Amino acid sequence: QVQLVESGGGLVQAGGSLRLSCAASGSIFGPNEMGWYRQAPGKQRELVATITNGGSTNYADSVKGRFTISRDKAKNTAQLQMNSLKPEDTAVYYCKSRIFLTMRDYWGQGTQVTVSS
Repeated sequence: QVQLVESGGGLVQAGGSLRLSCAASGSIFGPNEMGWYRQAPGKQRELVATITNGGSTNYADSVKGRFTISRDKAKNTAQLQMNSLKPEDTAVYYCKSRIFLTMRDYWGQGTQVTVSS
């Protein structure tokens, strides 16, 4: 089992920045990936960014150049630095961990990000 706890959400004005953090605990083994997804009201959950334990990253086109994902393997944490925020970035942001050997996904409880215009 893997437990994920997100923090760092909040309310910010357009153009501002926020930094989300995800702390993972439990059985994280072998090749794995941590990522951030978001879900706005009335919309499907969508990928924001992912990073593997090898450091490979993937970003949604809508956040490229504005968001940066990073992770500290020793501490089992992942961060999402969000700059130049837009009202359309408003959503609940979820942290996800995927263990590739089992292809099992674990999710955090989510943290609200609200960007005012």
